[in-house]
Amino acid sequence: MDEPLERAPIGVVEVTPTGRVRSLNRSAATLLEVDAEESADETIDDVIPPSVSDGVPNAFGSPPDAERSIEEYYPELDRWLSVTIVPGDERVFVYLEDATEAHRSQRRRERLEADRRRLTVTNELIADILAALVDASTRAEIATTICEHLGETELYDFAWVGEREPGSANVALRASAGTTDRTLDAIEAALADGANVPERRAIESGTVETVQPLGDDDSVPESIRRAAFADGLQSLLAIPLRHGSSVHGVVGLYTSERDAFTDRERSSFGTVGEMAGFAVNATRHRSLLRSSTVVELTFALRGAGTPLAAAAMETGAELSVEGVVQRDDQLLSYLTVEAGGAGPVADALGGVDGVESVRIVSEHDDGGSVELVVASDTPLGLLASQGVTIESASFGDDGHRVVAELPPDEDVKRIAAAFTRRFDAEVIAKREREREVRTDADFESALAERLTDHQTDALRTALLAEYFESPRGSTAEAVANSLGITGPTLLHHLRAGQRKLLEAYFDHASD
Repeated sequence: MDEPLERAPIGVVEVTPTGRVRSLNRSAATLLEVDAEESADETIDDVIPPSVSDGVPNAFGSPPDAERSIEEYYPELDRWLSVTIVPGDERVFVYLEDATEAHRSQRRRERLEADRRRLTVTNELIADILAALVDASTRAEIATTICEHLGETELYDFAWVGEREPGSANVALRASAGTTDRTLDAIEAALADGANVPERRAIESGTVETVQPLGDDDSVPESIRRAAFADGLQSLLAIPLRHGSSVHGVVGLYTSERDAFTDRERSSFGTVGEMAGFAVNATRHRSLLRSSTVVELTFALRGAGTPLAAAAMETGAELSVEGVVQRDDQLLSYLTVEAGGAGPVADALGGVDGVESVRIVSEHDDGGSVELVVASDTPLGLLASQGVTIESASFGDDGHRVVAELPPDEDVKRIAAAFTRRFDAEVIAKREREREVRTDADFESALAERLTDHQTDALRTALLAEYFESPRGSTAEAVANSLGITGPTLLHHLRAGQRKLLEAYFDHASD
């Protein structure tokens, strides 16, 4: 081979018109991963390995008579080669260049463009779901909205929504959409058998679960994998419907595309799950607030199997729940203690399963007040996590009672069954009653009866003097001087007035 060709930066193979290799330069030997001397006098088929289409051997099926360019992938070399065949009078030159990086760059660009298009479609889809959730007024509407938007698109094959049964690990299918075929039947059967399907794991962990490829994951029940294979499904995304630390249900999203869900997509759908969880929680409370009637359930708890019942029986005290505040998956509860000391009750509740913390608020000779934080796996916590209003609860020698209020469109039977199944309890009363309607005028009149003239004057003056602003427009001393009283007297009137104002407001809000 001529010296310039030998030193050329691209591969050069000198071949006879019939395809017999005469020589090749160092660049060609490197690209083809052969020995230059040993390759001399070999056929072109032996020197250049098979490509996807065998373009080079085909070009020498008869002596080449025109210049030809071929770009192909060579599996043995794991390279793309750009091959140019240039025939001469008595020899043919085959020029080789490595085109692998160019092809990889092109594939990256195509993949990024496909991801961009998919992300755009997904974001538009998610925006539509979030907009539709705003208008959903019931949990059934929320489930149907999610399924119809996800299961009836070109991106995904089908979607289903399951709701967590209160007080248990059971998941009930509430809605589905798309081409479900065999897979949904297999999912329903697995749920009924208590199998640990990915959707159940998403509920338990509160995080998005991804399974792709679906057929190769042994953590998925075999019946579902077989059904998914028959339906041509390869990827699954399980999205928990969570609000704070509470998980209300799950969305199972299936597609025939392999490795369909990117990290960004998983994160976006995680947001959908949080918004849907918020919507579920909001519909429960909104339904009760807007309803003119309520269903009142009275539960009787037997034995000492729950924290408050056990504390009442151990100390002999009478305990009544004055109010609760929902805090994620925990419940902040305030107890009034009678016929016993607040200290012994707090000691009895300390370290008990289901009680996160206990604090004595006040204590006197024959009772006091106790603050405790209970988990969702307690009678009060379970009811509150379902959006049920706890009207009252008492624990003592006369028995243990919890009275709860639900909107009439709530699944009362399901919640009652879950409560009695979880605890040693029974429903001893159920009645539907009209809610008392109180107007703003009623509220103002009731508040005026509670406040003394001094308390009203102190509150009004402090408000007008911008005492309650931040930063304050007037100090307590300045307001007291305006009223002609001392600072401690003003603070006494303000505290008493604020307490009555808050009591009146929260009594009005609960009514």
